[in-house]
Amino acid sequence: MILYGLKTCDTCRKALKSLESAEFCDVRSEGVPQDVMAAALAQFGEALVNRKSTTWRGLSESERARAPLDLLAEHPTLMKRPLIDANGTLYLGWGSDTQTALLG
Repeated sequence: MILYGLKTCDTCRKALKSLESAEFCDVRSEGVPQDVMAAALAQFGEALVNRKSTTWRGLSESERARAPLDLLAEHPTLMKRPLIDANGTLYLGWGSDTQTALLG
């Protein structure tokens, strides 16, 4: 299991603490593999882009209009976090539905 997120994100820290066997991948320094990002975009659509982030608010209108994969490749902190890859099954966020699915 791989948890993609930011080491400074409280939600990512909570998820990582609960998922002790998960490998952590900091998207700021390591990025997200292109195939994983494409699969996440296909599954979650626009929800993958965190439009409430300070990074999003700092973008110009022309930057915001770019394709989500290009935006996320250039600004990995725009990704809603955490993105969890559990043996090929992707989960986005750390809501009760994700916790139930992964922790039982």
